[in-house]
Amino acid sequence: MAYRQQTLQALKDTGVVAVIRADKAEDLVDVGRALRQGGVQFIEITMTVPGAIAVIERATAALQHDDVYIGAGTVLDSETARQAILAGANYVVSPVFRPDVVALCRRYSVAVMPGAMTPTEVLNAWEAGADVVKIFPAGVGGPQFFKDLKGPFPHIEIMPTGAVNRETAPAFIKAGACAVGVGGELVGKPLIAARDFATITKNAADFLALVQTAKKK
Repeated sequence: MAYRQQTLQALKDTGVVAVIRADKAEDLVDVGRALRQGGVQFIEITMTVPGAIAVIERATAALQHDDVYIGAGTVLDSETARQAILAGANYVVSPVFRPDVVALCRRYSVAVMPGAMTPTEVLNAWEAGADVVKIFPAGVGGPQFFKDLKGPFPHIEIMPTGAVNRETAPAFIKAGACAVGVGGELVGKPLIAARDFATITKNAADFLALVQTAKKK
C-alpha cells in the first residue's frame, strides 16, 4: 500500500483518475494494465462493481509493481472504507462528505477524497481532513465554478468528476483542479465489454497528454 503523501504527490503529478464502472468484474485487471500502458496510474474501482472489494484486492496484487494506485470509489460509509483499505486500496473516494469516512481514512493514513458541491460543503470536507475535495457533479458548474471556488479557497485541492471529457479536462485543470476524474469518456462500459484494450490505452494517453499540457500553461 502506498503511503498517503506518495499517493497525493503522484496524483498531482499525473492528474488523471480513471473511474471504472462495470457490470462484470472479470476484465478489470486487464483494463488496469491497458490504462497503465497509456500512462494513467490512478484507477478508481467503484463500489457499484459487483464484488468490488475482491476486485480491489485482486487488482492491487496484480498491478502493485507497475506504479498503479488502486482506489475505492462510491464509498458511502466507514465500514466499506475499512474493507477497501484492508483489501489494499491506496485512496478512498466518495460522492458525498461523510465525516466518519474521512476520519477512518486518516486513521489508516490513506488518502481520502470526499465529494462536495457548495462552498460550505467544500470547506467542511477540507477542515475535516480531506486530502482532495471531489466536486460532484462537476458538470453543474463546469470549469468556471472551479475558478470561482479557487478565489476564496486557493489552498484547497479540488478535483472534478462528471462531465469530464477531452474538451473540459484541460479547462478544469487551468481553472485550478489538481486532477480530473474521468469515467465513460476514458473507459466506458462498451469498451470494457468489447475488451477493446487498445482504445482504452489510446484514450488514457490522450487524456494524460491533454492534462499535462494544461498544467504547463
